[in-house]
Amino acid sequence: MRQKMRIYQWPTFLLLALFGLAIVVAGCGGASTSTMTSGSANSASIPMTAPQQAHSATQSQSKNLALTGQLYLIKSLNIAMELKVPQQAASDLQAWITTTDSLATADNINYQQVGNNLYNITMSFSVQATLYPRIESYLNSYPAQHHGQLLTTTRNIQDVTGTYIDTQSQLKNLKAEQERLLTLVSHAAALSDILAIDQRLTDVEGQIEQIESQLNSLTSQTSFYTITINVQPPQDALTPPPAAWSPAAIWQGAIGAAIVFGQGLTTIVIWLLVFSIYIIPVAVVVWLVQRWRRSRLQYKYRPPVATTFNPPLMTSAQPQQSSQAQAEEEPQPQLKA
Repeated sequence: MRQKMRIYQWPTFLLLALFGLAIVVAGCGGASTSTMTSGSANSASIPMTAPQQAHSATQSQSKNLALTGQLYLIKSLNIAMELKVPQQAASDLQAWITTTDSLATADNINYQQVGNNLYNITMSFSVQATLYPRIESYLNSYPAQHHGQLLTTTRNIQDVTGTYIDTQSQLKNLKAEQERLLTLVSHAAALSDILAIDQRLTDVEGQIEQIESQLNSLTSQTSFYTITINVQPPQDALTPPPAAWSPAAIWQGAIGAAIVFGQGLTTIVIWLLVFSIYIIPVAVVVWLVQRWRRSRLQYKYRPPVATTFNPPLMTSAQPQQSSQAQAEEEPQPQLKA
């Protein structure tokens, strides 16, 4: 009997062991999958550093260059420098850029005064793409050559090769469709066909104008780059030394303060005179009300008047009569026998 029970128990244990093994395998597979998923998510969430971004941009430009044979880039340069005489430096830089690049244009020149004959000067130029590296190199070395300091240099590069190629392709396809429509309208006989083809031709010509405008803008941006130059004076030049003690300056300051004080008083008097037509009636009404209330209170709390008693005057006869009456009222002494 025991042998039969052992025989029947072995398959049960085997099935349970296989079931447990399947659960363990499934759990390990899910954990590995979740680990891989979380690892990929973490790797995707890690931001790219500046060298990585530059490397990625370089790879993208190399790929576009390999596919198209030409790169279309939009570049801009922002450079800030510190020089003792900003006006002279700005004039020299403008003259050198316009001499080096005859097609360069000054888009904006702004002077902002920050001190006594001291200015922050901002200039923007559009220069040819072929001369951009030379101008950039000159601007970077200019402060050191003129006893100044280069503060910041910011370069922006945008690769628009894909957009440029797509725009050219769209323009090419639209012009081909325009030619087909012109051929169809010349061979159309029915009025309805002519009207339908003419409507479609109008739409295509409008799209062509729009695409050509976009292409011209891209061509201008990739042919001429923007350079912005900021020239500013040193910080020590903007902070003047403390002025020495001067009686004349103190006298002038006191006179100025007295004039300002007098002007303030005069202003107050003028305002009071103008508003006196409102102030005086109100003041009179308030005074009358106060006087009426004071008189009423005095009448209400007035103390009662004390009455004085004046005794009647006594004549000469009245004292004698009173003395006699007193004598009669006194008892007489009895005589002993």
